[in-house]
Amino acid sequence: MNQVPINTIEITPKAAEKVKTFAARDGLDTFALKVAVKGGGCSGLTYDLKIVGSPADDEKIIQQHGLEVRIPKKSFIFLAGTILDFSDGLNGKGFVFSNPNAKKSCGCGTSFAV
Repeated sequence: MNQVPINTIEITPKAAEKVKTFAARDGLDTFALKVAVKGGGCSGLTYDLKIVGSPADDEKIIQQHGLEVRIPKKSFIFLAGTILDFSDGLNGKGFVFSNPNAKKSCGCGTSFAV
């Protein structure tokens, strides 16, 4: 697996294209992907992905593969170095996080602990 610098996150081309597909399906011309962390899940923290319009003041903005990615500053400490991919294989379909900060994660892959 590629190593991602700890001051950013990486969105794979496949994940970026899937976000663009969802935005087009919803008729959105101007949008960004908001990647955040919130409390919850069986391991304590969960990933929160949303397609959003206007930016908030507290967000770090990253451009990758023609996609604007916004990360709330309070979530960034949990996401630094993370790779976001999209899987459509036999083991399930959806966004997949490879997070070097996660010390423990649940079986469903949607929650983690640091």
